[in-house]
Amino acid sequence: MENNHKTTGKVAGIIANLVIVETNGPVSQNEICFIQHQGVPLMAEVIKILGRNAYVQVFESTRGLKCGTEVIFEGHMLEVTLGPGILSKNYDGLQNDLDKMDGVFLRRGEYTDPLDRDKRWNFTPIAKPGDQVSAGDWLGEVSENGMPHKIMVPFKMTGNYTVKSVTPAGQHKVDDTIATITDENGHAHKITMVQKWPVKMAIRQYKEKPRPFKLLETGVRCIDTLNPITEGGTGFIPGPFGTGKTVLQHAISKQAEADIVIIAACGERANEVVEVFTEFPELEDPRTGKKLIERTTIIANTSNMPVAAREASVYTAMTLGEYYRNMGLRVLLMADSTSRWAQALREMSNRLEELPGPDAFPMDLSAIVSNFYSRAGYVILNNGVSGSITFIGTVSPAGGNLKEPVTESTRKAARCFYGLSQARADSKRYPAIDAIDSYSKYLEYPEVQSYLDHHVGDTWLTNVIKSKDILLRGKEAREQINILGDDGVPLEFHERFWKSELIDFVILQQDAFDKIDASTPMERQKYMLEKVLEVADASFDFDNFEEVGSYFKQIINQFKQINYAEFNSEKFNAYMTELNTMIQSHLN
Repeated sequence: MENNHKTTGKVAGIIANLVIVETNGPVSQNEICFIQHQGVPLMAEVIKILGRNAYVQVFESTRGLKCGTEVIFEGHMLEVTLGPGILSKNYDGLQNDLDKMDGVFLRRGEYTDPLDRDKRWNFTPIAKPGDQVSAGDWLGEVSENGMPHKIMVPFKMTGNYTVKSVTPAGQHKVDDTIATITDENGHAHKITMVQKWPVKMAIRQYKEKPRPFKLLETGVRCIDTLNPITEGGTGFIPGPFGTGKTVLQHAISKQAEADIVIIAACGERANEVVEVFTEFPELEDPRTGKKLIERTTIIANTSNMPVAAREASVYTAMTLGEYYRNMGLRVLLMADSTSRWAQALREMSNRLEELPGPDAFPMDLSAIVSNFYSRAGYVILNNGVSGSITFIGTVSPAGGNLKEPVTESTRKAARCFYGLSQARADSKRYPAIDAIDSYSKYLEYPEVQSYLDHHVGDTWLTNVIKSKDILLRGKEAREQINILGDDGVPLEFHERFWKSELIDFVILQQDAFDKIDASTPMERQKYMLEKVLEVADASFDFDNFEEVGSYFKQIINQFKQINYAEFNSEKFNAYMTELNTMIQSHLN
Protein backbone atom coordinates (compact mmCIF):
# COMPACT_ATOMS: atom_id res chain seq x y z
CA MET A 1 0.00 0.00 0.00
CA GLU A 2 2.90 2.37 0.68
CA ASN A 3 3.84 2.40 -3.00
CA ASN A 4 0.43 3.57 -4.24
CA HIS A 5 1.61 7.17 -4.66
CA LYS A 6 4.69 6.11 -6.64
CA THR A 7 4.80 5.81 -10.42
CA THR A 8 4.97 2.21 -11.62
CA GLY A 9 5.61 0.58 -14.97
CA LYS A 10 6.25 -2.66 -16.84
CA VAL A 11 9.40 -3.87 -18.57
CA ALA A 12 8.87 -3.46 -22.34
CA GLY A 13 12.34 -4.25 -23.68
CA ILE A 14 15.77 -5.47 -22.54
CA ILE A 15 19.14 -4.72 -24.20
CA ALA A 16 21.82 -6.15 -21.86
CA ASN A 17 21.63 -3.87 -18.78
CA LEU A 18 19.57 -1.20 -20.58
CA VAL A 19 15.88 -1.80 -19.89
CA ILE A 20 12.95 0.00 -21.53
CA VAL A 21 10.06 0.57 -19.10
CA GLU A 22 6.55 1.57 -20.14
CA THR A 23 5.34 3.89 -17.34
CA ASN A 24 1.86 4.79 -16.14
CA GLY A 25 2.79 8.17 -14.61
CA PRO A 26 5.42 10.90 -14.44
CA VAL A 27 9.12 10.06 -14.14
CA SER A 28 12.15 12.35 -14.24
CA GLN A 29 15.68 12.16 -15.62
CA ASN A 30 18.12 10.29 -13.32
CA GLU A 31 15.25 9.00 -11.12
CA ILE A 32 15.88 5.71 -9.32
CA CYS A 33 13.59 2.72 -9.79
CA PHE A 34 13.51 -0.93 -8.69
CA ILE A 35 12.69 -3.77 -11.09
CA GLN A 36 10.88 -6.49 -9.12
CA HIS A 37 12.57 -9.57 -10.60
CA GLN A 38 11.39 -12.80 -8.90
CA GLY A 39 11.05 -11.03 -5.55
CA VAL A 40 14.53 -9.47 -5.86
CA PRO A 41 14.61 -5.68 -6.37
CA LEU A 42 17.12 -4.60 -9.03
CA MET A 43 18.15 -0.95 -8.74
CA ALA A 44 18.19 1.12 -11.94
CA GLU A 45 18.50 4.77 -13.00
CA VAL A 46 16.50 6.61 -15.66
CA ILE A 47 18.89 7.89 -18.35
CA LYS A 48 16.43 8.77 -21.14
CA ILE A 49 12.70 9.45 -21.46
CA LEU A 50 10.73 9.15 -24.72
CA GLY A 51 6.98 9.66 -24.29
CA ARG A 52 5.72 6.98 -21.90
CA ASN A 53 8.94 4.94 -22.23
CA ALA A 54 11.71 5.37 -19.69
CA TYR A 55 15.13 3.97 -20.60
CA VAL A 56 16.84 2.80 -17.40
CA GLN A 57 20.38 1.50 -16.80
CA VAL A 58 20.33 -1.38 -14.34
CA PHE A 59 23.06 -1.55 -11.70
CA GLU A 60 22.82 -5.35 -11.61
CA SER A 61 22.88 -8.29 -14.02
CA THR A 62 19.62 -8.53 -16.03
CA ARG A 63 19.98 -12.25 -16.72
CA GLY A 64 16.56 -13.96 -16.59
CA LEU A 65 14.62 -10.68 -16.65
CA LYS A 66 11.38 -10.83 -18.68
CA CYS A 67 9.07 -8.33 -20.32
CA GLY A 68 6.05 -7.47 -18.19
CA THR A 69 8.03 -7.42 -14.92
CA GLU A 70 6.80 -4.68 -12.56
CA VAL A 71 8.94 -1.58 -11.99
CA ILE A 72 8.49 0.88 -9.10
CA PHE A 73 9.91 4.42 -9.38
CA GLU A 74 11.15 5.98 -6.15
CA GLY A 75 10.67 9.69 -6.92
CA HIS A 76 14.30 10.66 -6.18
CA MET A 77 17.72 10.52 -7.83
CA LEU A 78 20.57 8.16 -6.90
CA GLU A 79 21.53 9.35 -3.40
CA VAL A 80 24.30 8.68 -0.92
CA THR A 81 23.78 8.52 2.83
CA LEU A 82 25.95 11.03 4.67
CA GLY A 83 26.81 10.79 8.35
CA PRO A 84 29.43 9.60 10.88
CA GLY A 85 30.95 6.21 10.12
CA ILE A 86 31.97 6.62 6.45
CA LEU A 87 35.73 6.55 7.12
CA SER A 88 37.50 3.15 7.01
CA LYS A 89 34.56 1.70 5.05
CA ASN A 90 34.73 -0.31 1.82
CA TYR A 91 31.77 0.58 -0.40
CA ASP A 92 30.69 -0.37 -3.88
CA GLY A 93 29.57 2.27 -6.39
CA LEU A 94 26.06 2.43 -4.86
CA GLN A 95 27.48 2.90 -1.33
CA ASN A 96 26.66 -0.62 -0.18
CA ASP A 97 28.92 -1.64 2.69
CA LEU A 98 30.94 -4.54 1.22
CA ASP A 99 32.08 -5.71 4.67
CA LYS A 100 28.46 -6.47 5.61
CA MET A 101 28.08 -8.83 2.63
CA ASP A 102 28.83 -12.56 2.78
CA GLY A 103 30.49 -14.73 0.19
CA VAL A 104 33.06 -14.14 -2.53
CA PHE A 105 30.68 -12.64 -5.10
CA LEU A 106 28.07 -9.92 -4.71
CA ARG A 107 24.54 -11.28 -4.74
CA ARG A 108 22.09 -9.67 -7.12
CA GLY A 109 19.64 -7.32 -5.43
CA GLU A 110 21.49 -7.27 -2.10
CA TYR A 111 21.77 -3.75 -0.68
CA THR A 112 23.29 -2.91 2.70
CA ASP A 113 23.15 0.13 4.97
CA PRO A 114 26.28 2.28 4.56
CA LEU A 115 26.20 3.43 8.21
CA ASP A 116 26.18 1.62 11.56
CA ARG A 117 22.84 2.67 13.06
CA ASP A 118 23.55 1.15 16.50
CA LYS A 119 26.92 2.73 17.20
CA ARG A 120 26.95 5.58 19.72
CA TRP A 121 28.96 8.71 18.93
CA ASN A 122 30.31 11.23 21.40
CA PHE A 123 28.43 14.37 20.31
CA THR A 124 29.60 17.92 21.16
CA PRO A 125 27.32 20.88 20.29
CA ILE A 126 28.68 23.84 18.29
CA ALA A 127 25.56 25.95 17.62
CA LYS A 128 23.56 27.61 20.41
CA PRO A 129 19.81 28.33 20.70
CA GLY A 130 19.02 31.55 18.82
CA ASP A 131 21.78 31.15 16.22
CA GLN A 132 20.87 31.88 12.59
CA VAL A 133 21.83 28.95 10.32
CA SER A 134 21.38 27.79 6.74
CA ALA A 135 22.18 24.62 4.77
CA GLY A 136 25.72 23.36 5.43
CA ASP A 137 26.21 25.28 8.70
CA TRP A 138 27.67 23.33 11.63
CA LEU A 139 25.40 22.32 14.51
CA GLY A 140 27.71 19.94 16.36
CA GLU A 141 30.66 17.60 16.10
CA VAL A 142 31.62 13.97 16.70
CA SER A 143 35.09 12.42 16.55
CA GLU A 144 35.36 9.94 13.68
CA ASN A 145 38.68 8.05 13.85
CA GLY A 146 40.23 11.18 15.35
CA MET A 147 38.80 13.47 12.64
CA PRO A 148 36.36 16.26 13.61
CA HIS A 149 33.16 15.13 11.83
CA LYS A 150 30.76 18.09 11.70
CA ILE A 151 27.01 17.57 11.95
CA MET A 152 25.47 20.07 9.51
CA VAL A 153 22.13 21.54 8.59
CA PRO A 154 21.01 19.20 5.75
CA PHE A 155 22.12 20.43 2.33
CA LYS A 156 18.59 20.02 0.92
CA MET A 157 17.12 22.65 3.29
CA THR A 158 16.67 26.08 1.69
CA GLY A 159 16.37 29.50 3.32
CA ASN A 160 17.38 30.67 6.79
CA TYR A 161 16.63 28.94 10.08
CA THR A 162 16.87 29.70 13.79
CA VAL A 163 18.30 27.13 16.19
CA LYS A 164 15.60 26.30 18.73
CA SER A 165 17.52 23.70 20.74
CA VAL A 166 20.70 21.59 20.57
CA THR A 167 21.22 18.33 22.40
CA PRO A 168 23.86 18.64 25.15
CA ALA A 169 27.14 16.76 24.89
CA GLY A 170 26.79 13.01 25.24
CA GLN A 171 26.55 9.62 23.51
CA HIS A 172 24.04 9.45 20.64
CA LYS A 173 23.14 7.21 17.71
CA VAL A 174 23.15 8.67 14.17
CA ASP A 175 19.32 8.63 13.99
CA ASP A 176 18.84 10.49 17.29
CA THR A 177 17.62 14.09 17.11
CA ILE A 178 20.60 16.33 17.92
CA ALA A 179 19.00 19.72 17.16
CA THR A 180 15.70 21.40 16.38
CA ILE A 181 15.60 24.40 14.04
CA THR A 182 12.68 26.59 13.00
CA ASP A 183 12.11 28.11 9.56
CA GLU A 184 10.89 31.64 8.77
CA ASN A 185 7.27 30.45 9.12
CA GLY A 186 7.89 29.10 12.61
CA HIS A 187 7.75 25.41 11.60
CA ALA A 188 10.13 23.20 13.61
CA HIS A 189 12.49 20.72 11.90
CA LYS A 190 14.26 17.94 13.79
CA ILE A 191 17.85 17.30 12.67
CA THR A 192 19.71 13.99 13.05
CA MET A 193 23.31 13.12 12.17
CA VAL A 194 22.20 11.56 8.86
CA GLN A 195 21.24 13.23 5.58
CA LYS A 196 20.99 12.19 1.92
CA TRP A 197 22.21 13.92 -1.22
CA PRO A 198 21.95 13.03 -4.96
CA VAL A 199 25.34 12.06 -6.38
CA LYS A 200 24.93 13.75 -9.78
CA MET A 201 24.44 17.18 -8.16
CA ALA A 202 27.36 19.17 -6.72
CA ILE A 203 27.12 20.29 -3.07
CA ARG A 204 27.36 24.09 -3.30
CA GLN A 205 26.60 25.12 0.29
CA TYR A 206 29.62 27.40 0.67
CA LYS A 207 30.28 31.13 0.42
CA GLU A 208 33.04 31.33 -2.15
CA LYS A 209 35.12 29.15 -4.48
CA PRO A 210 38.36 31.03 -5.29
CA ARG A 211 41.10 29.71 -7.55
CA PRO A 212 43.40 27.26 -5.73
CA PHE A 213 46.68 28.81 -4.57
CA LYS A 214 48.16 26.66 -1.76
CA LEU A 215 50.77 24.06 -2.70
CA LEU A 216 49.74 20.49 -1.86
CA GLU A 217 52.87 18.70 -0.71
CA THR A 218 52.84 15.09 -1.92
CA GLY A 219 56.43 14.15 -0.96
CA VAL A 220 56.97 13.01 -4.58
CA ARG A 221 59.81 15.17 -5.92
CA CYS A 222 58.99 14.99 -9.62
CA ILE A 223 55.52 16.41 -8.77
CA ASP A 224 56.29 18.91 -5.99
CA THR A 225 59.46 20.28 -7.59
CA LEU A 226 58.71 20.45 -11.32
CA ASN A 227 54.92 20.26 -11.71
CA PRO A 228 53.19 20.99 -8.38
CA ILE A 229 49.51 20.50 -7.70
CA THR A 230 47.55 22.77 -5.37
CA GLU A 231 45.08 22.10 -2.56
CA GLY A 232 41.78 21.92 -4.43
CA GLY A 233 43.60 21.34 -7.72
CA THR A 234 42.96 18.77 -10.44
CA GLY A 235 45.43 16.49 -12.16
CA PHE A 236 45.52 13.25 -14.09
CA ILE A 237 48.03 10.48 -14.70
CA PRO A 238 47.84 8.89 -18.17
CA GLY A 239 50.12 6.05 -19.11
CA PRO A 240 50.30 2.61 -20.72
CA PHE A 241 49.75 -0.55 -18.68
CA GLY A 242 52.56 -1.35 -16.27
CA THR A 243 54.03 2.15 -15.99
CA GLY A 244 53.06 2.59 -12.34
CA LYS A 245 49.81 4.62 -12.26
CA THR A 246 48.29 2.75 -9.32
CA VAL A 247 51.56 2.67 -7.34
CA LEU A 248 52.02 6.43 -7.84
CA GLN A 249 48.48 7.04 -6.61
CA HIS A 250 49.18 4.91 -3.52
CA ALA A 251 52.33 6.93 -2.80
CA ILE A 252 50.45 10.22 -3.10
CA SER A 253 47.60 8.88 -0.91
CA LYS A 254 50.04 7.90 1.81
CA GLN A 255 52.21 11.02 1.84
CA ALA A 256 50.12 13.98 0.66
CA GLU A 257 49.09 16.68 3.14
CA ALA A 258 45.40 15.70 3.18
CA ASP A 259 43.03 15.02 6.07
CA ILE A 260 40.78 12.54 4.22
CA VAL A 261 41.65 10.13 1.40
CA ILE A 262 38.93 8.71 -0.87
CA ILE A 263 39.89 6.07 -3.43
CA ALA A 264 37.47 5.33 -6.27
CA ALA A 265 38.42 2.09 -8.01
CA CYS A 266 36.08 2.58 -10.93
CA GLY A 267 36.60 -0.43 -13.14
CA GLU A 268 40.19 -1.47 -12.57
CA ARG A 269 41.13 -5.14 -12.67
CA ALA A 270 39.96 -7.04 -9.61
CA ASN A 271 43.47 -7.99 -8.48
CA GLU A 272 44.52 -4.30 -8.29
CA VAL A 273 41.48 -3.45 -6.15
CA VAL A 274 42.18 -6.44 -3.89
CA GLU A 275 45.69 -5.02 -3.38
CA VAL A 276 44.12 -1.75 -2.18
CA PHE A 277 41.88 -3.66 0.27
CA THR A 278 44.80 -5.68 1.64
CA GLU A 279 47.56 -3.02 1.62
CA PHE A 280 45.77 0.04 3.00
CA PRO A 281 44.83 -1.51 6.38
CA GLU A 282 48.53 -2.38 6.81
CA LEU A 283 50.01 0.97 5.73
CA GLU A 284 51.11 3.27 8.53
CA ASP A 285 50.05 6.90 8.22
CA PRO A 286 53.27 8.95 8.41
CA ARG A 287 51.29 11.99 9.58
CA THR A 288 49.42 10.43 12.52
CA GLY A 289 51.30 7.20 13.28
CA LYS A 290 48.01 5.29 13.02
CA LYS A 291 46.83 3.13 10.11
CA LEU A 292 46.17 4.97 6.84
CA ILE A 293 42.80 3.21 6.45
CA GLU A 294 41.47 5.16 9.47
CA ARG A 295 41.17 8.31 7.35
CA THR A 296 40.44 6.52 4.07
CA THR A 297 37.24 5.43 2.33
CA ILE A 298 37.35 3.04 -0.62
CA ILE A 299 34.70 2.92 -3.36
CA ALA A 300 35.27 -0.30 -5.31
CA ASN A 301 33.85 -1.21 -8.69
CA THR A 302 36.03 -3.69 -10.55
CA SER A 303 35.86 -4.50 -14.26
CA ASN A 304 33.68 -7.58 -13.62
CA MET A 305 30.99 -5.57 -11.78
CA PRO A 306 28.04 -4.11 -13.75
CA VAL A 307 29.00 -1.31 -16.13
CA ALA A 308 26.36 1.11 -14.84
CA ALA A 309 27.56 0.81 -11.24
CA ARG A 310 31.05 1.62 -12.48
CA GLU A 311 29.76 4.95 -13.78
CA ALA A 312 28.01 5.68 -10.46
CA SER A 313 31.13 5.01 -8.38
CA VAL A 314 33.01 8.20 -9.38
CA TYR A 315 29.97 10.35 -8.52
CA THR A 316 29.53 8.58 -5.18
CA ALA A 317 33.20 9.22 -4.33
CA MET A 318 33.02 12.90 -5.32
CA THR A 319 29.86 13.48 -3.25
CA LEU A 320 31.50 11.94 -0.16
CA GLY A 321 34.46 14.23 -0.80
CA GLU A 322 32.22 17.31 -1.01
CA TYR A 323 30.58 16.29 2.26
CA TYR A 324 33.92 16.23 4.10
CA ARG A 325 35.06 19.42 2.34
CA ASN A 326 32.08 21.20 3.91
CA MET A 327 33.53 20.26 7.31
CA GLY A 328 36.60 22.40 6.54
CA LEU A 329 38.79 19.37 5.77
CA ARG A 330 41.34 18.78 2.99
CA VAL A 331 40.17 15.84 0.88
CA LEU A 332 42.32 13.92 -1.59
CA LEU A 333 40.22 12.01 -4.13
CA MET A 334 41.93 9.43 -6.34
CA ALA A 335 40.06 7.75 -9.23
CA ASP A 336 41.56 4.68 -10.90
CA SER A 337 40.85 4.53 -13.77
CA THR A 338 38.59 7.16 -15.37
CA SER A 339 39.05 5.34 -18.72
CA ARG A 340 36.77 2.58 -17.38
CA TRP A 341 34.22 5.22 -16.39
CA ALA A 342 34.34 6.65 -19.92
CA GLN A 343 33.93 3.14 -21.35
CA ALA A 344 30.79 2.71 -19.24
CA LEU A 345 29.48 6.00 -20.69
CA ARG A 346 30.30 4.73 -24.20
CA GLU A 347 28.54 1.43 -23.65
CA MET A 348 25.30 3.07 -22.46
CA SER A 349 25.48 5.72 -25.21
CA ASN A 350 25.79 3.00 -27.86
CA ARG A 351 22.83 1.07 -26.43
CA LEU A 352 20.76 4.24 -26.53
CA GLU A 353 21.73 4.51 -30.24
CA GLU A 354 23.07 8.05 -29.74
CA LEU A 355 25.26 9.67 -32.38
CA PRO A 356 28.79 8.42 -31.62
CA GLY A 357 31.82 10.69 -31.29
CA PRO A 358 35.51 9.75 -31.80
CA ASP A 359 36.21 6.07 -31.02
CA ALA A 360 32.44 5.65 -30.40
CA PHE A 361 32.59 7.63 -27.13
CA PRO A 362 29.64 9.99 -26.47
CA MET A 363 29.74 13.29 -28.38
CA ASP A 364 29.55 15.20 -25.08
CA LEU A 365 32.39 13.26 -23.37
CA SER A 366 34.48 16.44 -22.92
CA ALA A 367 31.55 18.21 -21.23
CA ILE A 368 30.86 15.24 -18.89
CA VAL A 369 34.53 15.01 -17.86
CA SER A 370 34.84 18.80 -17.41
CA ASN A 371 31.67 18.99 -15.29
CA PHE A 372 32.96 16.23 -13.06
CA TYR A 373 36.45 17.73 -12.61
CA SER A 374 34.89 21.14 -11.86
CA ARG A 375 33.34 19.70 -8.68
CA ALA A 376 36.81 19.58 -7.09
CA GLY A 377 38.25 22.83 -5.76
CA TYR A 378 39.13 25.05 -2.84
CA VAL A 379 36.13 26.62 -1.05
CA ILE A 380 35.51 29.09 1.75
CA LEU A 381 32.54 28.03 3.89
CA ASN A 382 29.85 30.29 5.36
CA ASN A 383 31.83 30.58 8.62
CA GLY A 384 35.07 31.59 6.84
CA VAL A 385 36.80 28.20 7.25
CA SER A 386 38.37 26.72 4.11
CA GLY A 387 38.07 23.20 2.74
CA SER A 388 39.27 21.53 -0.44
CA ILE A 389 38.99 18.53 -2.74
CA THR A 390 42.14 17.72 -4.71
CA PHE A 391 41.24 15.30 -7.49
CA ILE A 392 43.79 13.13 -9.29
CA GLY A 393 42.49 10.59 -11.79
CA THR A 394 44.35 8.03 -13.88
CA VAL A 395 43.72 7.34 -17.56
CA SER A 396 44.62 4.02 -19.22
CA PRO A 397 44.88 4.81 -22.95
CA ALA A 398 44.86 1.75 -25.18
CA GLY A 399 48.39 1.09 -26.44
CA GLY A 400 49.67 4.16 -24.59
CA ASN A 401 48.09 6.46 -27.20
CA LEU A 402 47.81 9.85 -25.47
CA LYS A 403 45.81 11.26 -28.41
CA GLU A 404 42.75 9.09 -27.72
CA PRO A 405 39.45 10.84 -26.72
CA VAL A 406 39.49 10.18 -22.93
CA THR A 407 43.02 11.56 -22.50
CA GLU A 408 42.29 14.55 -24.74
CA SER A 409 39.00 15.33 -22.93
CA THR A 410 40.70 15.04 -19.52
CA ARG A 411 43.61 17.22 -20.66
CA LYS A 412 41.12 20.06 -21.29
CA ALA A 413 39.61 19.71 -17.79
CA ALA A 414 42.61 18.97 -15.53
CA ARG A 415 45.23 21.58 -14.68
CA CYS A 416 48.08 19.10 -14.08
CA PHE A 417 49.27 16.50 -16.57
CA TYR A 418 51.55 13.74 -15.26
CA GLY A 419 52.31 11.63 -18.34
CA LEU A 420 53.93 8.27 -17.59
CA SER A 421 56.53 7.11 -20.07
CA GLN A 422 56.87 3.48 -21.17
CA ALA A 423 60.58 4.05 -21.88
CA ARG A 424 61.19 5.36 -18.33
CA ALA A 425 59.26 2.46 -16.81
CA ASP A 426 61.21 -0.08 -18.93
CA SER A 427 64.51 1.44 -17.76
CA LYS A 428 63.24 1.30 -14.13
CA ARG A 429 63.27 5.09 -13.70
CA TYR A 430 60.44 5.43 -11.19
CA PRO A 431 58.21 7.35 -10.77
CA ALA A 432 58.00 7.11 -14.58
CA ILE A 433 56.61 10.65 -15.02
CA ASP A 434 58.02 12.24 -18.18
CA ALA A 435 59.25 15.57 -16.83
CA ILE A 436 59.43 17.20 -20.27
CA ASP A 437 55.93 16.27 -21.52
CA SER A 438 54.23 16.78 -18.12
CA TYR A 439 53.11 20.19 -16.92
CA SER A 440 51.29 22.09 -14.18
CA LYS A 441 49.22 25.08 -15.27
CA TYR A 442 49.15 26.23 -11.63
CA LEU A 443 52.69 27.56 -12.06
CA GLU A 444 51.15 30.22 -14.34
CA TYR A 445 48.75 31.45 -11.64
CA PRO A 446 50.00 34.71 -10.02
CA GLU A 447 48.55 33.65 -6.64
CA VAL A 448 50.45 30.31 -6.81
CA GLN A 449 53.67 32.09 -7.81
CA SER A 450 53.24 34.48 -4.88
CA TYR A 451 52.59 31.55 -2.49
CA LEU A 452 55.73 29.71 -3.68
CA ASP A 453 57.86 32.86 -3.40
CA HIS A 454 56.67 33.41 0.16
CA HIS A 455 56.61 29.82 1.46
CA VAL A 456 59.39 28.07 -0.50
CA GLY A 457 61.77 30.80 -1.72
CA ASP A 458 61.86 33.74 -4.11
CA THR A 459 64.32 31.92 -6.42
CA TRP A 460 62.31 28.68 -6.46
CA LEU A 461 60.34 29.30 -9.68
CA THR A 462 63.48 30.43 -11.50
CA ASN A 463 65.26 27.24 -10.44
CA VAL A 464 62.31 25.07 -11.54
CA ILE A 465 62.28 26.66 -15.02
CA LYS A 466 66.08 26.30 -15.24
CA SER A 467 65.81 22.58 -14.31
CA LYS A 468 63.26 21.95 -17.05
CA ASP A 469 65.50 23.72 -19.55
CA ILE A 470 68.50 21.56 -18.54
CA LEU A 471 66.39 18.40 -18.98
CA LEU A 472 65.26 19.51 -22.43
CA ARG A 473 68.82 20.44 -23.53
CA GLY A 474 70.04 17.10 -22.19
CA LYS A 475 67.44 15.21 -24.22
CA GLU A 476 68.53 17.07 -27.37
CA ALA A 477 72.20 16.30 -26.62
CA ARG A 478 71.42 12.60 -26.10
CA GLU A 479 69.69 12.44 -29.49
CA GLN A 480 72.73 14.07 -31.14
CA ILE A 481 75.09 11.60 -29.42
CA ASN A 482 72.92 8.65 -30.54
CA ILE A 483 72.95 9.87 -34.15
CA LEU A 484 76.58 11.04 -34.50
CA GLY A 485 78.29 8.77 -31.98
CA ASP A 486 80.33 9.57 -28.88
CA ASP A 487 83.29 10.89 -30.87
CA GLY A 488 81.16 12.82 -33.35
CA VAL A 489 79.97 15.54 -30.93
CA PRO A 490 81.89 18.10 -28.85
CA LEU A 491 82.61 17.36 -25.15
CA GLU A 492 80.08 20.10 -24.31
CA PHE A 493 77.27 17.80 -25.56
CA HIS A 494 78.36 15.00 -23.22
CA GLU A 495 78.54 17.42 -20.30
CA ARG A 496 75.07 18.78 -21.12
CA PHE A 497 73.65 15.25 -21.31
CA TRP A 498 75.17 14.18 -17.97
CA LYS A 499 73.94 17.32 -16.21
CA SER A 500 70.39 16.42 -17.27
CA GLU A 501 71.02 12.85 -16.02
CA LEU A 502 72.08 14.36 -12.68
CA ILE A 503 68.67 16.06 -12.31
CA ASP A 504 66.94 12.86 -13.46
CA PHE A 505 68.68 10.52 -10.98
CA VAL A 506 68.76 12.89 -8.00
CA ILE A 507 65.48 14.83 -8.28
CA LEU A 508 63.10 12.87 -10.55
CA GLN A 509 63.81 9.31 -9.42
CA GLN A 510 62.73 8.22 -5.96
CA ASP A 511 62.94 4.99 -3.97
CA ALA A 512 59.49 4.15 -2.59
CA PHE A 513 60.99 1.28 -0.52
CA ASP A 514 63.37 3.52 1.43
CA LYS A 515 61.96 5.13 4.58
CA ILE A 516 63.73 8.46 4.01
CA ASP A 517 63.71 8.73 0.21
CA ALA A 518 60.05 7.67 -0.12
CA SER A 519 58.81 11.11 0.96
CA THR A 520 60.73 14.37 0.67
CA PRO A 521 59.54 17.55 2.47
CA MET A 522 59.72 20.87 0.57
CA GLU A 523 62.62 22.19 2.68
CA ARG A 524 64.80 19.28 1.59
CA GLN A 525 63.56 19.48 -2.03
CA LYS A 526 64.62 23.14 -2.15
CA TYR A 527 68.05 22.39 -0.67
CA MET A 528 68.72 19.47 -3.03
CA LEU A 529 67.55 21.31 -6.15
CA GLU A 530 69.81 24.26 -5.36
CA LYS A 531 72.77 21.88 -4.83
CA VAL A 532 72.11 20.02 -8.10
CA LEU A 533 71.83 23.30 -10.02
CA GLU A 534 75.08 24.45 -8.43
CA VAL A 535 76.74 21.46 -10.11
CA ALA A 536 74.83 22.03 -13.37
CA ASP A 537 75.95 25.69 -13.48
CA ALA A 538 79.62 24.85 -12.85
CA SER A 539 82.20 24.73 -15.62
CA PHE A 540 84.33 21.58 -15.60
CA ASP A 541 87.63 20.59 -17.19
CA PHE A 542 87.58 17.21 -19.01
CA ASP A 543 90.00 15.59 -21.50
CA ASN A 544 87.57 13.16 -23.18
CA PHE A 545 83.94 11.97 -23.15
CA GLU A 546 84.78 8.84 -21.09
CA GLU A 547 86.10 11.07 -18.30
CA VAL A 548 82.82 13.09 -18.40
CA GLY A 549 80.67 9.97 -17.94
CA SER A 550 82.90 8.48 -15.23
CA TYR A 551 83.00 11.72 -13.23
CA PHE A 552 79.25 12.36 -13.35
CA LYS A 553 78.47 8.75 -12.39
CA GLN A 554 80.51 9.29 -9.21
CA ILE A 555 78.68 12.57 -8.52
CA ILE A 556 75.27 10.92 -9.10
CA ASN A 557 76.19 8.00 -6.80
CA GLN A 558 77.23 10.45 -4.06
CA PHE A 559 73.94 12.34 -4.43
CA LYS A 560 72.03 9.04 -4.18
CA GLN A 561 73.75 8.31 -0.85
CA ILE A 562 72.72 11.79 0.32
CA ASN A 563 69.09 11.06 -0.66
CA TYR A 564 69.13 8.00 1.61
CA ALA A 565 70.52 9.93 4.60
CA GLU A 566 68.35 11.77 7.09
CA PHE A 567 68.28 15.50 6.33
CA ASN A 568 70.98 17.51 8.21
CA SER A 569 72.16 14.42 10.11
CA GLU A 570 75.88 13.70 10.68
CA LYS A 571 75.87 11.16 7.85
CA PHE A 572 74.13 13.66 5.55
CA ASN A 573 76.69 16.39 6.29
CA ALA A 574 79.61 13.95 5.85
CA TYR A 575 78.32 12.88 2.43
CA MET A 576 77.85 16.54 1.51
CA THR A 577 81.47 17.36 2.48
CA GLU A 578 82.71 14.48 0.28
CA LEU A 579 80.52 15.76 -2.57
CA ASN A 580 81.96 19.27 -2.35
CA THR A 581 85.51 17.80 -2.53
CA MET A 582 84.52 15.79 -5.65
CA ILE A 583 83.04 18.87 -7.32
CA GLN A 584 86.14 20.98 -6.64
CA SER A 585 88.43 18.35 -8.18
CA HIS A 586 87.26 18.97 -11.76
CA LEU A 587 86.32 22.64 -11.74
CA ASN A 588 87.89 24.89 -14.38
